[in-house]
Amino acid sequence: MSCYFRQLKDVFDAAGIVLTKENRQAVDAAVHELLGVAEKHCPTAWRAFKERVGTDEKARAAFAAKLARKLNA
Repeated sequence: MSCYFRQLKDVFDAAGIVLTKENRQAVDAAVHELLGVAEKHCPTAWRAFKERVGTDEKARAAFAAKLARKLNA
């Protein structure tokens, strides 16, 4: 879990997410769900993120918004 968290700091910041020991699993599960990655294999999630979102600023902002909505629901 969370091998990709350091690469998504800007996404988490944009979503207003402060990672804590208590919320890391929920954030990880939300990212996996949004990416459509069922398995909890970190490299698979990171690969899916790079393929679907990548470094495009608009795509990262859109993903951040979806993540914020998912976690605040």
